[in-house]
Amino acid sequence: MMQPPNPSLVIDLSDLQQGLPAITPAFGAALAEASAICLTYQGHKPRAVLEVKGDFEDRYLLLWSEVTEQMRRCWNDEEYTTEQGAYGIALLLIQRLTGFTVIERSRRGTGFDYWLGTPSESGDLPFQKSARLEVSGIRRGSASQIRTGATLKMAQVKTTDSPVPAYVAVIEFSQPLAWVGKYE
Repeated sequence: MMQPPNPSLVIDLSDLQQGLPAITPAFGAALAEASAICLTYQGHKPRAVLEVKGDFEDRYLLLWSEVTEQMRRCWNDEEYTTEQGAYGIALLLIQRLTGFTVIERSRRGTGFDYWLGTPSESGDLPFQKSARLEVSGIRRGSASQIRTGATLKMAQVKTTDSPVPAYVAVIEFSQPLAWVGKYE
């Protein structure tokens, strides 16, 4: 059995309910619900170890709230729920791994999902557009499927004409696993 991660390495999905610079508390709560649905449908209880691979290697204790029947009925579209659930985990994870936070949703057709920035020490708005983030979710996938997804997403962010680095996060819910890569 895998050893639990360092107790300080915790990602609590309920933190999304506080909001982020580009995520309202209401949308954050919805992302947390979607993540909880995806994890619960893969047989996990509200406490699991999230393995991180790729350009980053670590393990986090992932916490979430119990799924209710109302949540199940609300999040019945598996593809949409998987996408939103992956955003929820990726946004919190990228903060822990890089120090960046989500500052703006990108527009459709840009080749990535979110702009990332760093908060200033004074608490003012973060420095704008320091990095890009592309996220993908997989409910149940093999190592080969995760690698393929990551390769496709890395190719996608490479086509964007931008001088700032990009991060790709592929969230797989059955293990659970996060593959995170950086492209400069």
